[in-house]
Amino acid sequence: MVTHRGIEANPLKIKAIIDMKAPTCLNEVQRLTGRIAVLSRFISKSAKKSLPFFKILRKAKTFEWGTPCQLAFEELKAYLASLPLLIKPSPGEILYLYLSVAPQAVSFVLLREEDGKQLPIYYVSKVLNRAEGRYTPIEKMALALIVTARRLRPYFLSHPIGVKTNTPLKQTLGKPDTSGRLVKWAMELSEYDISYLPRTTIKAQALVDFISEMTEMTIEEASQDQKWLLQVDGSSTAQGSGAGIVITTPQGEDLEFAIKLGFKASNNEAEYEALVIGMRMAHETGAKHLLTYSDSQLVVKQVEGTYEAKEESMIQYLQQIADLKTKFHHFQILQIPREENAKVDFLSKLASSLEDCRTRHITIHYLPEARTPWLSSL
Repeated sequence: MVTHRGIEANPLKIKAIIDMKAPTCLNEVQRLTGRIAVLSRFISKSAKKSLPFFKILRKAKTFEWGTPCQLAFEELKAYLASLPLLIKPSPGEILYLYLSVAPQAVSFVLLREEDGKQLPIYYVSKVLNRAEGRYTPIEKMALALIVTARRLRPYFLSHPIGVKTNTPLKQTLGKPDTSGRLVKWAMELSEYDISYLPRTTIKAQALVDFISEMTEMTIEEASQDQKWLLQVDGSSTAQGSGAGIVITTPQGEDLEFAIKLGFKASNNEAEYEALVIGMRMAHETGAKHLLTYSDSQLVVKQVEGTYEAKEESMIQYLQQIADLKTKFHHFQILQIPREENAKVDFLSKLASSLEDCRTRHITIHYLPEARTPWLSSL
């Protein structure tokens, strides 16, 4: 429905889903997915939200409406209660595209920016088939772009498109030695006026649901025998700068590193150095599913994309991290309290206080009780 405010979802179509009772057979699930499809333009990550329902339809011969389906059904209804208003773009203006990748779906939102505000124009989602589900993370990101270009071709033909991403998507599509399908997609995209821009903070509340780019799947979904943990911390003192890194293997073995930085770095730069070095070490050690912890709110939020990086050094670090993320099947970073990061905090401070970079072994003994008589009496 086009109004003076913009493009609004038909309230009757919304009410049809909100008033639905939980499906009791396959036909009712089909009716539900059909109603979702009608409103998909307004629903952020509609394919991901609908996955539990599609899984039921794929089974075909059996019907089981379990807890995941009920939760997804209730979350969908809650989301529909406040659907975003969509905006019609002005002729010829640049439009911006945000891409999101999940294990079984890709999603995207096209928007315009006006007076610092981000206004959504169109949401699109696609459920991946089995072959697409085996694509690498960067291939899925490229697939999301090509699907968007095909689905929203009129917009791509009549507007310059700025793809907001912190992944090496431009470099991947531009490689002459890249895979056959990527070459084909790059040729198809060449007819459009597409530029690739660093992803900035998504400010609009209606788009907050859309910030999980390149999460691929949450680390919790990786099996326990695949999961690697990485804890990092950086330190900058008058004596110098250092990085503390602890890599925990799936078998529970801790690999601990105190790294002296041979150059002066600010505290934020040291935090980023620790993350970059830790990710490289984890990759070289064989990690494919990496869950990373840092106590730096700035680093975590900038890597997630919820904070915008303005300093050139921070932007360069983010590009390195984006490149490194493509080397893992799954990557996730979380912020933890400083007290829970005590071990790497100690290692980073130890490294920053060293006056040289010689490799050394430090022996640590445990003294259960005082050995000196006068101390025992205290």
